[in-house]
Amino acid sequence: MRTSAGIGLDMRVRPSARILVVDPDGRVLLFRFVFERGALAGTQFWATPGGGIDEGETFEQAAIRELAEETGLTISHPGPQVARREAVFRSPEGQTIKADERFFLVKTSEAELSREGWTSPEREVMAEHRWWSLDEIRLTREQIWPEDLADLISGA
Repeated sequence: MRTSAGIGLDMRVRPSARILVVDPDGRVLLFRFVFERGALAGTQFWATPGGGIDEGETFEQAAIRELAEETGLTISHPGPQVARREAVFRSPEGQTIKADERFFLVKTSEAELSREGWTSPEREVMAEHRWWSLDEIRLTREQIWPEDLADLISGA
């Protein structure tokens, strides 16, 4: 994954909603993605909950749905969009994708998460979750997307 520059005309654009889930201690929820096969075999990184928008959905509706599917947390509204980012990355199928990501900040006191809504591909690559402090995010040597996540959350 890298920030966009020189986008080709044949590149698929993927609008997506990302959720910055923050607990009462100011820690953010991240999932560790581990790819053992396909175009991303050997790749692993941490990222926020979220995903692509289904046809007819708004970014806000996608944020609500993705949060429920990936964490079991239900909300009626994700609040205002706090950031937007465009990035180019390779999909697990090997396609080059231009992501149009909209970020929403959701505060929760709920610590228990559910995997009940995970799809089969999510179950295959989402290895674990963890609540990270902003200092931990800034100091880690592990790959976290987006790379400026701590600053993004501080600004929100």
